Amino acid sequence: MKKLISWNVNGLRACVGKGFLDYVKEADADVFCIQESKLQAGQIDLPLDGYHQYWNYAEKKGYSGTALFSKEEPLSVSYGIGVEEHDHEGRVITAEYEEYYVVTCYTPNSQDGLTRLPYRMEWEDAFLDYLKGLEQKKPVIFCGDLNVAHQEIDLKNPKSNRNNAGFTDQEREKFTRLLEAGFIDTYRYFYPDQAGVYSWWSYRFKAREKNAGWRIDYFCVSESLKDRLASAAIHTEVMGSDHCPVELVIR
Repeated sequence: MKKLISWNVNGLRACVGKGFLDYVKEADADVFCIQESKLQAGQIDLPLDGYHQYWNYAEKKGYSGTALFSKEEPLSVSYGIGVEEHDHEGRVITAEYEEYYVVTCYTPNSQDGLTRLPYRMEWEDAFLDYLKGLEQKKPVIFCGDLNVAHQEIDLKNPKSNRNNAGFTDQEREKFTRLLEAGFIDTYRYFYPDQAGVYSWWSYRFKAREKNAGWRIDYFCVSESLKDRLASAAIHTEVMGSDHCPVELVIR
């Protein structure tokens, strides 16, 4: 069994001050992925015994960024998706293992007023092309803050949020297309009708207290890994960020 965890930490230094290292130790995942580290090289020294650490930083300070911590040393590690216009914000790390790739991803947010929606649409196509390219070699497990609630069941207030960033018809359609391209949303695979379980809550309006959240953090896998799926979980009890960790266990 291999346990994988993904967590948008919304600023790693702040999250470390709220128990991040204790959680990593307790979770004891084989691969631990984070998004929104908001760091530059040399700004943190994480004492993670037993893990190889890989970092992708945004060029812009205090913005975006991803990291991947792995007990097993990957065969290879790459950064970005190999498309110049998409590789300045530290959004993707790919670790290659014997039987599959693990990709951590922080999808661009469409922003208030949907100012970045056109860019987001370009990103979605490029990222799907990238995943399908990897798949030609071996299956893919990808995780992260994908910044979309796919269906109405995936957020508390679908009606009032229709066409807000993260719940536009366009973003939802791109996620549908990704699944149709041969990927499985692992949480929905195990819990097709589960409502009221979310992975992100606004810091405003006591949203977490009221569980007025969104499920925008995912583990998705290639169809060919379906028989190896053991369990999926969303750890709503874990604090330290406005997101909570999500988990996948594969055989």
